[in-house]
Parts: sequence; C-alpha cells; structure tokens
Amino acid sequence: MLADRHSRRLALPTLVIRNIDDGLHARLKAHAAAHGRSMEEEVRRILRERLGQAPVSEAANWVDAIRALVEPLGGIDLPDIDRDKLRGPMDFSGSDWDSES
Repeated sequence: MLADRHSRRLALPTLVIRNIDDGLHARLKAHAAAHGRSMEEEVRRILRERLGQAPVSEAANWVDAIRALVEPLGGIDLPDIDRDKLRGPMDFSGSDWDSES
C-alpha cells in the first residue's frame, strides 16, 4: 500500500548546474552554512526569492529586459549602420523565367 501511494506522486523537475566558478561555489557554501541550510536548499531559496516574486510572462518585453541590464552600466552606444536604398521586387515576367523551358 505504501509503494502504491508513493508511485502516484508527481516527479519534481531537477536542475543540474555544471562548471560553477570555485569562488562562487565557496561563497554559496558559506552562505548556506550561515543560514543553517544545505547548498541545494539555499539555491532553491535564492531562486524562489529572485524568480518567485513576479511571474515571467512569455510575452515579456525583451527590449526592456536588456535595457534593465545595461542601463546601470552606462548603456551601450551602437554604431550607425549605412544601409543601401531599398530595391523593388524582382521581375519574373521575362523570357528567362518562362515555365515551358
């Protein structure tokens, strides 16, 4: 009966993060220890605090998201791009485009 009850539980997603900087790993470990938590629980808490406050919308304005990242750094000045004059549509009505050839 116990096995049946546990087999019906929904599996929770798992996140594996590789190639963590040694310094970041050490700071996370110390931060978790200072709060009396495992590193795994500390990461869950950080993710809940950072991402749990406002749901991320699929229609989120990515321009505003990028702006929020770069404006505190002074912004980014992109160079002007020289563009050619727009061309008209191609003409496929000539004999070179005859479908019978």
